[in-house]
Amino acid sequence: MSPRTPGLDPILVIDDEADLRELLDISIRRMGHDVVLAGSLAEAREKLAQRRYSLVLTDMRLGDGLGIEIVRQLSASPERVPVAVITAYGSADNAVEALKAGAFDYIAKPVSLDQLRSLVMNALGRQQREGQDNAANAEAALAADRAAALLPGHSAAMQEVRRSLSRLARSMAPVVISGESGSGKERAARAIHATSTRAAHPFVAVNCGAIPENLMESEFFGHVKGAFTGADAERGGFFQAANGGTLLLDEVADLPLAMQVKLLRALQERRVRKIGASREDAVDVRVMCASHKDLAAMVSTGQFRQDLYYRLNVLGLRMPTLRERTEDIPVLARAILEHLAVRYSDPRPRRLSQAALERLVAYPFPGNVRELENLLERAYAFAEAEDIQVEDLGPLDANMEHAALRPSPSPLTPYTPWAGMMPAEPAPVPVLAPLAAAVPEPEPIVVPADKPDTAERACRGVTFPIDLPARLEDVEREIILQALAQTGFNRTAAAPLLGLNLRQLRYRIQQLGIRDGRDEREEGEGAA
Repeated sequence: MSPRTPGLDPILVIDDEADLRELLDISIRRMGHDVVLAGSLAEAREKLAQRRYSLVLTDMRLGDGLGIEIVRQLSASPERVPVAVITAYGSADNAVEALKAGAFDYIAKPVSLDQLRSLVMNALGRQQREGQDNAANAEAALAADRAAALLPGHSAAMQEVRRSLSRLARSMAPVVISGESGSGKERAARAIHATSTRAAHPFVAVNCGAIPENLMESEFFGHVKGAFTGADAERGGFFQAANGGTLLLDEVADLPLAMQVKLLRALQERRVRKIGASREDAVDVRVMCASHKDLAAMVSTGQFRQDLYYRLNVLGLRMPTLRERTEDIPVLARAILEHLAVRYSDPRPRRLSQAALERLVAYPFPGNVRELENLLERAYAFAEAEDIQVEDLGPLDANMEHAALRPSPSPLTPYTPWAGMMPAEPAPVPVLAPLAAAVPEPEPIVVPADKPDTAERACRGVTFPIDLPARLEDVEREIILQALAQTGFNRTAAAPLLGLNLRQLRYRIQQLGIRDGRDEREEGEGAA
């Protein structure tokens, strides 16, 4: 038996089944915690009136009432005692109802001792941090710093988001994060994880739209050796990798219906079975989802399972667009430029000129924060002066008309699922190249009359249709590789051969995914 944990109040267990009460009593005491037992709703209320508890664990169905009444009572009390519920096997609706009422977490019958241990540790970890005023204040300040680092900004919209983050971090319930593409949904999920009791455990983000359908089950749940052709060794999936922590399902709307069924079962039972395995493994994972699509509308059209939607859509957070928080652009730009300075090993970050900053603030950013990051990274790489000038930002005015066609954002309102969502497919983010302030009209290309085969020679070996951007990237990659090979992969020496400075070459190498398998020894690069 583990030694008693000092400084913690006992755990109250409420269940009208004597055998289960005894099992929970023995199991929790073995973890080193004192336990108080109650066999009915009335007895539980009497025990709650007598003293404070570090955790309340209640069955959903009691002889004289429902455990959710205890959930509502404790959720409304100022002490904020965490309460978890025990549900019958397969009773996902009851679990969701309890989570929405304010339950910290739930566990299904038959009770898994591993899941019980994890639930108790999560609840008491939170309780220990909130147990003393000074410690709670310090933790709250640290949590605020973590959230601010991941989601910088002083606007009213971001202040509301950060207030929501602290509430969401206290629960283990699923969260759906909605918002336009590029608005920072994954960053919000990371902030919730970083300020929760699961912060010391893994955060695993999965892009559901990027996984081939025939590999999905293996990627999510893992497989044993020999389960299928190519399964040379046993490996875990996303659920096993995120065990104890948080699993973010980004673009969850892209999950095929067949996978939605399997995901629903994993969420309800908190168990997964590897492909080819004979048994299921318990997993302790908090699931968050992100999507720019309207899941409720997809449910109505049969594209998304209703039962999975209700299982996931317990808590919600809407990320505002950058157009709703333009006053945050200077703060975001400064943070991005500081990050780029670290990446490029610059002793001091570049800054935006006043004119460049004013131009950014006036731009509506259809691609949101992601577009701002991409734009500043390119401007940082190509700017020649100490400060980033207007011309380094590229032809923003050319995109104004495109952005003006988008619906005007509605004022930020308290979260309602999918309120103010944009159309299912996001507007394309324009590719911004650094141009001079006044861009002359390009000269038309004319094939000389005496050389009618010029176009034919230029297209020799090309079969249409083609992906022109990808083809041009391939050509650029080949030319850069030739220059690097000629200089022994010395980027400092290769840059002038290509008419670029070192920073520009580094940027193109990174964008094109060029890697050198040998150790790079570059004369003078460290001082650049």
